[in-house]
Amino acid sequence: MSGGPPRYGTIVDTRLSGGGPTGVLSSYIIRDDEDERYYSFDYRQIVTEGFRTIRAGEHVRFHISAESPDRAEFVIRLAQPDPAEYYR
Repeated sequence: MSGGPPRYGTIVDTRLSGGGPTGVLSSYIIRDDEDERYYSFDYRQIVTEGFRTIRAGEHVRFHISAESPDRAEFVIRLAQPDPAEYYR
């Protein structure tokens, strides 16, 4: 369950967390546009179909986790990038 209304922010960092079957899962850091606080999340919280990834600089909408107030959940990318950008 989320804590409060949706927030808006920018992805500012990606950090390898060492999880997953191959040990290369990442966690991501969002800076809230309004209060400039930082929130972390992993790929499971990205709301999309298919390939779940996100890059620094992307703008997102998210909710703050009610269970862990330093975590973001239900992260939605606001501008879907051109898929060709990922193959350059």
